[in-house]
Amino acid sequence: MRYLFFLLFLVSSANAQINAMHCGYDFTSYLVLDVHENGKKETIKGLKITVVDSLGNDIININNLYSWKESNKPLLFSLNYQIDEKGDKITAENPKARWFFPYAKDNYLLSVANTFPADDFRLKVEDPSKKYRTQLVQLYAFNMYVLCASQSEKAVQFGKKQNRPIDIVLEKNK
Repeated sequence: MRYLFFLLFLVSSANAQINAMHCGYDFTSYLVLDVHENGKKETIKGLKITVVDSLGNDIININNLYSWKESNKPLLFSLNYQIDEKGDKITAENPKARWFFPYAKDNYLLSVANTFPADDFRLKVEDPSKKYRTQLVQLYAFNMYVLCASQSEKAVQFGKKQNRPIDIVLEKNK
């Protein structure tokens, strides 16, 4: 009988270790934006893109409620950038360069918690140079990049596909 309990203990311990394995993106998802002009593929640089509520007010990341970065600040997108083999941001041409967030190329991105309630918010895309019109874009849960297998298995398997950039086409001011 003792051997049976010992065997059950070993099996449950092995199972617990298997379930304890983690993904590098545990607890984190990304929002990725492909912002360009109609008919063009180049990403428009220098934009201010924030997460806002239904009234257009910036959402503040109070005590890291929405993101593990930039506590108590507005949720602000940044451009993806290239890194070298050491993981340092590249400032010059480097043939071994790779993207910081490898699932997005020359796009805007924001790291958010997996619990981020995307359906409750919008994106506000502003051009400080006033060349392009300001745009509000509704967010949805399927806009989030779900990167760990355990979370993606739970994701909805119908409707729009996940892990695709949000396509935002800006119009020039007249």
